[in-house]
Amino acid sequence: MSGSVPRSIANHLLCHLSPEDLLLLQPNLKPVDLPLRKQLEQSNKPIDQIYFLESGFASVVADGTGDRGIEVGLIGREGMTGLPILMGTDRSPHETFIQSAGEGLRISASSLRKAMEASRSLHRTFLLYAHVFTTQVTNTAMANGRSKLEQRLARWLLMAQDRIGKDEVPLTHELLSIMLGVRRPGVTVALKLLEEAGMVRARRGIISITDRKRLERLANATYGVAEAEYRRLLS
Repeated sequence: MSGSVPRSIANHLLCHLSPEDLLLLQPNLKPVDLPLRKQLEQSNKPIDQIYFLESGFASVVADGTGDRGIEVGLIGREGMTGLPILMGTDRSPHETFIQSAGEGLRISASSLRKAMEASRSLHRTFLLYAHVFTTQVTNTAMANGRSKLEQRLARWLLMAQDRIGKDEVPLTHELLSIMLGVRRPGVTVALKLLEEAGMVRARRGIISITDRKRLERLANATYGVAEAEYRRLLS
């Protein structure tokens, strides 16, 4: 990819900025490829780069006490990584990695800090996104605590489709098991239930969403709250 920022920016959060605020960032934004499994943040390590995804999506994963982690958040073209930088710290106990390959724009943490110091409105906009992301995390906790596995899977597929923008979601059972914090046989059973109900069609490495409305009904109140907050504050 070239070293210049493309004329058309696909990241929704950047598009929401005023021309003046975007200009503060633009000289330091660099286009990057984001291949599958690329690590964007390591747990308890200083964050030196922030990513604005333009396609694909990343997962924020909390490590368990054993050898299994669980996804606590999803980031796509609607947002950004590096939220601890917005809060005045430099690291997170969680890791963030690319789960669906894509492209994005990268800026150094030091450049982002300087831009936020120069513009209160820029910092405020990014904090609004941080609020939306926190709402998403809260709803993930509610879903994990109260919902059946097939309901959690429905919610997750809806969120993935929102970020990819098409009906086919490239995913393996192994990745889904990490995202949902269950073993692969549980993912297989939940997917089969959704497939038999006509909501999805699964084949190797791809899940096709065939009835989004029914997935939304199955996910119930665990999906839609964070999305509504995003529309209210940043659409």
